Amino acid sequence: MNDAPRLPGYRFLHSPGPSRVPDEVVHAMSRQPMDLADPRLNLCIAACETGLKRLLETERSDIYLYAANGHGAWEAVIANLVAPGQAVLVASTGHFSESWAVQAEAMGGRVIRTPWTEGLPVDPADVEAVLRVDAAHEIVAVFIVHTDTASGVTNDLAALRAAIDRSGHPALFVVDVVASLAAAPFAMDALRVDVALGASQKGLMVPPGLAFVAVNEAAMEVSRRNRAPRYYWDWPLRQSPHAYRKFCGTPPQSLLAGMEAALALIFREGVAEVIARHRLIADAVHAAVECWSEAGALRFFAQVPASRSVSVTTIAVGPGIDPEAIRNVARERFQVAIAGGLGPLAGRAFRIGHLGDMNAAMILGCLAGVEAAMTVQRIPYGRGGLERAVARLASG
Repeated sequence: MNDAPRLPGYRFLHSPGPSRVPDEVVHAMSRQPMDLADPRLNLCIAACETGLKRLLETERSDIYLYAANGHGAWEAVIANLVAPGQAVLVASTGHFSESWAVQAEAMGGRVIRTPWTEGLPVDPADVEAVLRVDAAHEIVAVFIVHTDTASGVTNDLAALRAAIDRSGHPALFVVDVVASLAAAPFAMDALRVDVALGASQKGLMVPPGLAFVAVNEAAMEVSRRNRAPRYYWDWPLRQSPHAYRKFCGTPPQSLLAGMEAALALIFREGVAEVIARHRLIADAVHAAVECWSEAGALRFFAQVPASRSVSVTTIAVGPGIDPEAIRNVARERFQVAIAGGLGPLAGRAFRIGHLGDMNAAMILGCLAGVEAAMTVQRIPYGRGGLERAVARLASG
């Protein structure tokens, strides 16, 4: 039992996932489970499927839901599309694209990676070049992480779609929208994305544990032809009107109830308004970080301003600065929980999440807490960052 005294108020959660869960979602998840024959369970699942299709802007795809995290969604995609020995092109974005690539290799896939330059988005020309060389069309799919949560870089999906088209290659276009959906614009059908995958714990404002894939007919046909052994992840097997078969077992009812409530909140606010709110809040964070960087100890990891995510900002620190110390002080003394660097950025950066159930006052509290932690740690930073964030919010 924790005997530490309770601190008043509540801790601000500014990791890029899990993100803050709205009260309406918490309340929806507190309901008792239903028996599997209760028609209200099917209505809840249908509401989640329909809501996700609306949010993804797709009329040509089917939704498959899993009791899993984002890595589970990756595995579902790999298991259905990539037979052992088959090739997949993973556009390198840093930690998360590399994790997806390693997972594909562990499942027997042959992975081709594009070059990665720290702080830069994927170069569409690199994708086009790899596809042009593949005259035999051995590459089954191109895997793209829309927003890499570790680097804070968002990739240009329209430019990547155009690069695939220019190559004349038939590879499927598969996009990870875990960190971007319900924060950044995404239109699955307009972009001609064949598979989109995501998870519950970021912009969708639900606790971790529910993943989804949206699959069009071209991708489903590849899955049908793929003889790789699979069961739990299999898309054709989950094509059923029955809840038990849709989930290859008992559905995660509490998470589904939360997802239904969260989607209702998004549509009540309006998708365009949600996107605009994320843009404004991200701009405020970027204004503060730009000011902090003027002292020379901190900098944006994302070097191209247009690629800086509306979901999370990754801040690289100079030599001799311990980002974990900043995080600890921010969390334990000032009740602001931010994230650390992942993969190659471990010990080199900290991250501010600003997605999901977030408003102007909350982000200002976060920025003030980070400034306070840096002051305690005697980190040199440009003064006036909070004022610049306020000015950006006021101008919006």
